[in-house]
Amino acid sequence: MPLHHPKSQPGLALRDLRKQKQLTLTELSVSTGLPISTLSKLENGKMSLSYDKLARLSASLEVDMAQLLDPDAAAPQTRVQGRRSITRAGEGLAVETENYSHLYPGADLLNKRLVPIVAEPHARSLAEFGELIRHPGEEFVYVLEGTVDLHTDLYAPARLEAGDSMYFDSGMGHAYIAVGLKRCRVLSICTATQSQLIEALGADETNQVKSRKRVPTQPVAKRPSMAKGKRRKSAK
Repeated sequence: MPLHHPKSQPGLALRDLRKQKQLTLTELSVSTGLPISTLSKLENGKMSLSYDKLARLSASLEVDMAQLLDPDAAAPQTRVQGRRSITRAGEGLAVETENYSHLYPGADLLNKRLVPIVAEPHARSLAEFGELIRHPGEEFVYVLEGTVDLHTDLYAPARLEAGDSMYFDSGMGHAYIAVGLKRCRVLSICTATQSQLIEALGADETNQVKSRKRVPTQPVAKRPSMAKGKRRKSAK
């Protein structure tokens, strides 16, 4: 069965979690840096939840991002051994942004030590991608299909074909850039928490987070060429 709630409403989950923590909108505004008006719009479903907002809220409320996306997700009381999670083909927690389509398998397990992600890069150039992202920990990437250029702020771009892989320090600024017009997909395994990944990836108000069943993506259409721009480092 899909991992998402068919009528998931992040705004209602946010309001419930805030009240459970006995926080006012003013107090949550101070701890997250988000305006009270923004928080009110989020809770009332009048504004979409971006990566950046999700990161700030999950950190401030001390909850896993899944608890904000799915009201039915419950935080484990204690860490237990022998846990497992099965994700069927086409299922998982899907998150769409301008630069990536992310699918999180095993999203029903909270507080994982490893975060697996099936990602489909959208950007065809570094200028289109924007600022490099970075997050604590290490990352392993394996190209499932297509060709990707892995840009970092310390090395020349590395071109990876289907079947190629790389292990790197994810505290180093990096970006996955799709090469050519064919569909590109990678399997990425990170040691950072989901909340840390959300924070690292969320710098744009247009990044939307959705809890839904993944729909197979058709091959991308050709995009207009863009002028080359200088690479910008993430300001942290």
